[in-house]
Amino acid sequence: MADLPNANVKEIENFKRIAESDSDTSVVMLNLNKYSADAGYPDGKLYKDYMGILEKLLIEVGGKVLWRTNVQGQVVGSQTIDEALGIWYPSHKSFLNLMSARSSQENMRLRNLAVAHADLHKCEDYTK
Repeated sequence: MADLPNANVKEIENFKRIAESDSDTSVVMLNLNKYSADAGYPDGKLYKDYMGILEKLLIEVGGKVLWRTNVQGQVVGSQTIDEALGIWYPSHKSFLNLMSARSSQENMRLRNLAVAHADLHKCEDYTK
C-alpha cells in the first residue's frame, strides 16, 4: 500500500467513516497540481507517463477524470499551480482504494517524480 503524502488525517478518518457506512456516496476531488521541472508539463514524457498511469489507476477503482485544465495565471492568492483536475469517484471507498489498487505503487512513484506540490479538495458530486 502506498502512502498518501501530506494527508489531512482528520479528513482521511472522515472518508473512512463514510466509506464504511451505508451512506457512502460518489465524490468529486479537485486536484490542484504544481509540476516539477522534470515533468515537462504539459508535453513532457514524465508528465504524460504520470497521466497515463493515473488513468489506469482510476479505471481500477472505478473513477474518471471529468476535466483537466491548464492554469494560466492567478488573480487572487499565492498558490501557484500548473493544472486543475476534477476527478469523479463512485464512492469514498473507491477514492481510498487508490492507495491499494494494482497500479498504486507505480502511480505514486511517478507522482513523486512529476508533482512538486498538490492539494486535493473534496467537493460535492455535481454530476448526479
